Amino acid sequence: MFETFSRSYYVGRLFVEPYEGEQAVLRRDHHELVNEQLYATGDGVERLDLPLVMKLSQQHFAVHGDDGVPEHTLMIPEERLDPGYVDTLPAPREVLLAKADRASQLLDIVSGGRAGR
Repeated sequence: MFETFSRSYYVGRLFVEPYEGEQAVLRRDHHELVNEQLYATGDGVERLDLPLVMKLSQQHFAVHGDDGVPEHTLMIPEERLDPGYVDTLPAPREVLLAKADRASQLLDIVSGGRAGR
């Protein structure tokens, strides 16, 4: 789903859809798979429910897992997207996924309801 893009990011293509939820979400099984493949260190028992950090356009989002999301779809609260960008969605888009070390730095910035702001 994602491949190396730079020292700090992976890149993937997802269907991006605005919705009226409170947080950015990805289908739960995909979220856990990405967590396991790209964020896990392989040392002992690790959590697979930690937020992923994705970048769309110029905004970062803490992304959580949700059972109600279609496959290969990233759903982002409409109120957190730039108004001009919302007009181009829903549509397939390239999405950047922060690598584990970069994600931990960004989580402090994008958490607490201020994701991407």
